[in-house]
Amino acid sequence: MTDPVSRWRERAGGAVLLDGFHALKHALRFGAEIPVAVTTDRRATLALAGELAPDLTRALDALLAEVPETTYASLVPRPHPTGVAALAVRPSREGHLRMLARLPRTAPVVVLDEPRNLGNAGAVIRLAAGFGATGVITTGTIDPWHSTVVRGGAGLHFATAVERLAVDELPPGPLYALDPEGEDIRGVKLPDDALLAFGSERSGLSAGLRARADQLLALPMRPQVSSYNLATSVAMTLYHWSAGAHAAP
Repeated sequence: MTDPVSRWRERAGGAVLLDGFHALKHALRFGAEIPVAVTTDRRATLALAGELAPDLTRALDALLAEVPETTYASLVPRPHPTGVAALAVRPSREGHLRMLARLPRTAPVVVLDEPRNLGNAGAVIRLAAGFGATGVITTGTIDPWHSTVVRGGAGLHFATAVERLAVDELPPGPLYALDPEGEDIRGVKLPDDALLAFGSERSGLSAGLRARADQLLALPMRPQVSSYNLATSVAMTLYHWSAGAHAAP
């Protein structure tokens, strides 16, 4: 068997970097295929698993290889405080597209329209996974599987369908776009098969996405407050959907 560093270098080109213990933990819980994982302190990492993820202790014991700190630092762009990293196989795009297109859906799809901030995109994916959203779609140029996005998402890319598509490739379903000029979201019940679209942090919705939208919705906001953080807007909207979906008839 090849050593872990050789396996890492063989796989690194096309793999997903799981940066830190929590990213590895979540990826394992949601079925990621992980060919190699390293740590600077195997005993400490297994102790952490025993405290935070006892369900994964056996799997991590079999998977983790200890490497020197200098070696670990050479494998990752930015060392994580936990000293843990792994490589995972990216899920099938075709499988994700089938999942996103399937109707009826039991939970909405979040659409990030030309996002700019990688960390914000990761935070949204983490939120979407927590709410059980069907998936997260990005439009524009950023790769939603970039290592910084995966780090921001704490490995929860594997808990939902994450893909990049053009506006004219979006899956079916009514598209509700968040915009300050829209109708107050509190008066609208969001269906499970909705696409929930959010504009970029600086410029808002693109013209193409705005034209595709079936309805514009606005979050409640105090006058003279300019905007919410992207992840906050997504959280408020998903909570509104969730509260309506679980309300008594």
